Amino acid sequence: MMIKTRKKLFTAFATVALLSASCLTYWSCSTIKASESQKENWTSLFDGKSLKGWKKLGGEAPYEVVDGAIVGTMTKGTPNSFLVTEQEYGDFILELDIKLEGNSTNSGIQTRSHFDAAANNGKGRVYGRQVEIDPSARAWSGGIYDEARRMWLYPLDLNEKAKTAYKQEEYNHVRIEAIGNELKTWINGVPTAFVIDTLDPTGFIGLQVHSIPNELDGKKVYFRNIKIQTANLKSKDFPKDVHIVNLVPNQLSSAEQKAGYKLLFNGQDFTGWKSARTGQLPDKGWEIKNGQVNVLKSDGGESTNGGDIVSQDQFSAFDLSFEFKLTPGANSGVKYFVTLKEKTHGSAIGLEFQVLDDALHPDAKMGRNGNRTLASLYDLITSNKDGRARRPIGEWNRGRVVVTPDNQVTHYLNGIKMVTYERGSKEFKDIVATSKYKDWANFGEAKEGHILLQDHGDAVSYRNIKIKTY
Repeated sequence: MMIKTRKKLFTAFATVALLSASCLTYWSCSTIKASESQKENWTSLFDGKSLKGWKKLGGEAPYEVVDGAIVGTMTKGTPNSFLVTEQEYGDFILELDIKLEGNSTNSGIQTRSHFDAAANNGKGRVYGRQVEIDPSARAWSGGIYDEARRMWLYPLDLNEKAKTAYKQEEYNHVRIEAIGNELKTWINGVPTAFVIDTLDPTGFIGLQVHSIPNELDGKKVYFRNIKIQTANLKSKDFPKDVHIVNLVPNQLSSAEQKAGYKLLFNGQDFTGWKSARTGQLPDKGWEIKNGQVNVLKSDGGESTNGGDIVSQDQFSAFDLSFEFKLTPGANSGVKYFVTLKEKTHGSAIGLEFQVLDDALHPDAKMGRNGNRTLASLYDLITSNKDGRARRPIGEWNRGRVVVTPDNQVTHYLNGIKMVTYERGSKEFKDIVATSKYKDWANFGEAKEGHILLQDHGDAVSYRNIKIKTY
């Protein structure tokens, strides 16, 4: 009897183990998945059978349930369409799978979003932060776009390594963490974007079917396994080398501090800065107000009023980011590798991220092939003309300059790559030889230098200036 009993127990345990490992029956799979979800405190947002708990907003693209997935159908002649949760959410972790037919359109997942019923001629418009799903060659899946408001917050030019995470014509697993002011995303387990933003502490979650050209009519977007956590949230670590877009002015998040960033402007005074002319603080032409450094309007001349200001410290390999706001027709610039050894009557010499109103300032039409336009390497390399990178005059823009230890330099404007080059290369020297800097020996090749904000006699504001060194 004892031997038979032991055999029965062994057989029972083996059967349970086999079922758990292979999920041979629907009952065993669903029981195991339910147990895991309960353990991790997940709640399903989609029951697999109906659209209960969801509603449609915006355009007229239809949504239906097919084989346990929410399927949205791209429809010609209608604006962006959204299926949104009836409930609003604050802090949450959301996971889901998404598949998109074709590679010439995109989709997205709205987070903490809202609906403006009066917009779009009374038809209404969804707005708020969206996690992008982008199967095109651009490959910005997992990036963060502010739908119908501020446009791109985190294009994946800021995280090139994540561009290969999305798989075309397959289900892709998306993880979104919205905890406090932080929004972090993953595609198929790959960290993709990290934005810190104080707007929208709560809002609905939405599934997008994008507006399309006529030839895409009838293509599908599939969403399944949609689940959420709203309590006892445990955030996943994000790699320190993934860039963070922090939209809170003049503050460093704990993640930025751990990654090695420091503020170059504290939002209150000129600590860490000096006049490029005298080494002291400028006695005119500059002010600090409302957490921003303002170049005051004068005669529009180069360094004829307060003059340029430079950082006290010098830098060699670094990641510099800053925000700037132009007034109509204004001109300024952010320079780097400024040594102050060259004797000039105007602005100090250095490599320059051009800050300019291209439409109204005459400098945009000077130089060669537009190499004095916004975000260009001034008078040397013309910036990318992607219109999505530029914000209207009077709005804040985000600039970034990255210099690696091997002298690769990249300019970004609002997260989009605008210029890339190698300091000291033959190509660089050839470009300098045809520029206004041709008479300066070894221009732009200094081992280290100051960061400079330019006084060009026009009203321009700066804030959120921070740097990480390599």
